[in-house]
Amino acid sequence: MHNTPKERTVTLIIGSSGQLGSELASTLLKERPDKTLICSDLHQGPAPDGAIFETLDVLDKSKLEDMIRRHGVQEIYHLAAMLSAKGEQNSAMAWRLNMEGLLNVLELSVKYGVGRVFWPSSIAAFGPGTPRDLVPQWPVMDPRTVYGISKLSGELWCQYYVQRFGLDVRSLRYPGIISWHTPPGGGTTDYAVEIFHEALRCGAYTSFLQAHTRLPMMYIDDAVRATLELMQADGERLSVRTSYNITAMSFTPLELAEAIQRRLPHFQIDYRVDFRQAIADTWPAVIDDQVARDDWGWNHHFDLSALVDEMLTNLAAIRERQR
Repeated sequence: MHNTPKERTVTLIIGSSGQLGSELASTLLKERPDKTLICSDLHQGPAPDGAIFETLDVLDKSKLEDMIRRHGVQEIYHLAAMLSAKGEQNSAMAWRLNMEGLLNVLELSVKYGVGRVFWPSSIAAFGPGTPRDLVPQWPVMDPRTVYGISKLSGELWCQYYVQRFGLDVRSLRYPGIISWHTPPGGGTTDYAVEIFHEALRCGAYTSFLQAHTRLPMMYIDDAVRATLELMQADGERLSVRTSYNITAMSFTPLELAEAIQRRLPHFQIDYRVDFRQAIADTWPAVIDDQVARDDWGWNHHFDLSALVDEMLTNLAAIRERQR
């Protein structure tokens, strides 16, 4: 009697060179060796051993279609987007990339029977009408940036494709994601990444946000784990088909600086506020993610203290190797 080999799931990550995509690719290969992983980004980039890399502009629908058809893609993580700060500097391109790219993925997923799609939303989908503290799963949402508008619109498109075509689309409203693996990518919450690099480089940082601007944040390991747990969850348990609130911690630039100073006593912070402050002022301070915790068991592992330890330890090790 011969055992039939288990069929490998073919997974495509679009935007695999970014902060989340690079970590997601490595974790998928490590935890799910039964997957064939295809990494793609606008330019040739790194891919973990065992993955295939192909360049892709998600706005090139014919090339995306060829990739899905040629590889028999069964699962897509669509992460390519222009973030908040860069989006305000080029609003037309941000809207085109964020919206048309998503629609290309959704339409082709229906056409070729892709089994499951992940697309990230963001706290940028909220706005000044959203409560600042303990934002519920279903609040007022009135974003004031092109990035936020595209995220709210994208949430509704995802829900539409679930209801109209039965496509299994899943999404998370990410808070600010903090990682030592990749450089900041043009987001308003990226001060919380830049600050660690500057603390080790020169012992000082100039924040573009005010000292007491509180925003929701999450360490990259928790963000990746949340993504995979949602994608592996029983679809019958999912009550949200727009995008789930998730969070881990909320802090201000001053609180983060004080946490760094407990490890690096000579570190100093000052403030030179720019246009990103107006963006941050429309976002919530604290998120309520109880629905995600109830539906599929979400729970964060990293608090502020653990985050600071991880960032300083790993970035210091990189600097030492580069000497």
